[in-house]
Amino acid sequence: MTSTATMPQPASFGRRLKRFMADRPLIPLIILLVILVLILQVLRPGIVNERWIANTAKFAIPLAILAGCQTMTMLTSGIDLSVGTVATMSAFIMATQIVNQDPTVAFILAMLPAVLIGLVNGIGVGVFRVHPLIMTLGTSLIGTGFLQVYQRTVIASGARIPDFLNWLGTGLTYGFPNALFLFVPVAVLIVFTLNRTGFGRLLYAVGDNERAARLSGVRYWQVITALYVISSLLAGITGLLYIGLIKAPSLSLAEPLVLPSVAAAVIGGTSIFGGRGGYTGTIVGALILTVLTTLLTILHMPEGGRRILFGFIVLFVTAAYLRIIEDR
Repeated sequence: MTSTATMPQPASFGRRLKRFMADRPLIPLIILLVILVLILQVLRPGIVNERWIANTAKFAIPLAILAGCQTMTMLTSGIDLSVGTVATMSAFIMATQIVNQDPTVAFILAMLPAVLIGLVNGIGVGVFRVHPLIMTLGTSLIGTGFLQVYQRTVIASGARIPDFLNWLGTGLTYGFPNALFLFVPVAVLIVFTLNRTGFGRLLYAVGDNERAARLSGVRYWQVITALYVISSLLAGITGLLYIGLIKAPSLSLAEPLVLPSVAAAVIGGTSIFGGRGGYTGTIVGALILTVLTTLLTILHMPEGGRRILFGFIVLFVTAAYLRIIEDR
């Protein structure tokens, strides 16, 4: 009696390519970024030069830092919708207090609301178990109201953008944006924290299985409180950087960055359900959205059409990326 061994069939090229992409999730994002840049160059020949790259980096950096806030909170199945308000508050307070205060004092006053809102968010989510979306939306509305009241008390004194924020926001050193002096250490710190520290492992553990994390001795409320304070501090720093870039303090300065910051984190591979993701992909996601915004501006697309197309592209990229991840 003889038996014939069944030889395994070699995987098809498409399957091998999908597996290769799944093992290297940054590659699809980088390919998309390159495609968008090439389309931009075709539509406006010569636009992609050193000056354009520097300007793109200037606008991508604030978005990437805020998206870092979303990445960390989303790892715990949360979200932080207050980052735009916190950034705006810190920027507005800095611009108004620098008129009559020492820069150090003005900086402390500007960062104080960030710490307070972060504490309130952390205690609300970690201790009282309020859903992060509801909690951060509530503190965002409260912060906006406070800012409107505060504006009336300082309207007579005026506002001024400190020189060092102008230098940081718009300056160049050997062709590189000065904002990189802030962003590179922040990015390295976030990546190191998530990948190499106990706190980072706790964020993944809480997001992956909160109940199991609690049973293993994780003090959930402490982790969440620290997380939201860090998120708010990063948002406050982003506000100071952003006002140096925009050079116009307003009550809605950073609000347009809130939803793109969430989109950048999701496009970068961070799961909204927690426990999966990282900051490197988020940085690429922020670059993709910044280049996409430039592309839509060049196409002279009206605001309504721009939002529709923006939404479709974000949904498509997110769905495609998550499909690759799920097939791993």
